[in-house]
Amino acid sequence: MTAADFSPLEGNTVKVEADGIGIEATLLEITTGGSALRDGGGFALLFQGPVEPSLPQATYQVSHAAIGTQQLFLVPVAKTEAGYQYEAIFT
Repeated sequence: MTAADFSPLEGNTVKVEADGIGIEATLLEITTGGSALRDGGGFALLFQGPVEPSLPQATYQVSHAAIGTQQLFLVPVAKTEAGYQYEAIFT
């Protein structure tokens, strides 16, 4: 997948699920760049989730009609008043 594949999701809500834990998260930002060797180059996705539950660093099923279901490794990177932010990096 490339950053362009995720661009229709920016500002939209996705379902994030694994091992009986599920949340809805909004794709806040897509950042491109880096020196990745992958087709389409490197990019990062930043998601905003709720205050509870918080998700540990792990691989999750991220679902939306525009991309189907994808396995993404999400890392909690910040806690804001709105909840937790998670990042997925593609290199």
